[in-house]
Amino acid sequence: MRQNKSEIVTFKVDESLLEAMKGIPNRSDFIRQAVTVALDSACPLCAGTGVLTPRQKEHWDSFARNHPLEECDDCHEFRLVCSNRGRAGRRGVGRK
Repeated sequence: MRQNKSEIVTFKVDESLLEAMKGIPNRSDFIRQAVTVALDSACPLCAGTGVLTPRQKEHWDSFARNHPLEECDDCHEFRLVCSNRGRAGRRGVGRK
């Protein structure tokens, strides 16, 4: 049987973040969960950096011509929609 190896990762925090985390009973678990959520929510193009390379920007510009951002009438979050009104109609990305 193969065992999962754990590695220790350390990082520095400023005093205000340290103070905010003092009441958390299991800080390691909290940080693991927060990192996992952040990784799952990262932009698929920029991988969470907030910056596109010049080639990524070209691809995005091409895609965005037919996929504008619109506010959802239900939840008021912004989403990409396909402006090609084929069989699928006008749906947000990931919606069925």
